Amino acid sequence: MTYGRRIVTVSAMIVLLTAPAAGAQMLAKGAAFPAWKLRDQSGKERASSELAGKPYLLWFYPRASTPGCTAEGRGLRDSYAEITAAGLAVVGVSFDAPDANAAFATAEAFPFPLLSDTDRQLAMAVGAADAPTQSYARRISYLVGSEGEVLIAYGDVDPKSHAMRVISDFRELASTTAR
Repeated sequence: MTYGRRIVTVSAMIVLLTAPAAGAQMLAKGAAFPAWKLRDQSGKERASSELAGKPYLLWFYPRASTPGCTAEGRGLRDSYAEITAAGLAVVGVSFDAPDANAAFATAEAFPFPLLSDTDRQLAMAVGAADAPTQSYARRISYLVGSEGEVLIAYGDVDPKSHAMRVISDFRELASTTAR
């Protein structure tokens, strides 16, 4: 009898260890994107309400000034005129403190805000983190519509081509809604 109980306990532990954590799932297309208030690289509080009525790309990056994050940020920077001409705003988010994001934004001349989700609450709500102790955000992005709904959830982001993919996807969405 004791032997059977141990097997059940081990099986239950395996299930618990492999089940996704509460914050692990990304939001589905059409879901409401959570409201947020976070500090930008200058320490100013920014809120999703500032973007009400305007579509935006919110991209999570693991760590400021690292190779993949720099490549992704540069792609968005280099395509920024085209992105904004299409009517899209850009907002970056990491777990870095505002001063680390400030150094990153200055070094790379980023024209968009970089936000600090140091308590990981937004990240856990949208699938970029599993726990408040997680060291780095997952490299994911959301294209959020003007009504605050998820238009596209990008769970598999290629840092080098993400900007072009977002522009293409946003144009495609705009052309299908204009029909």
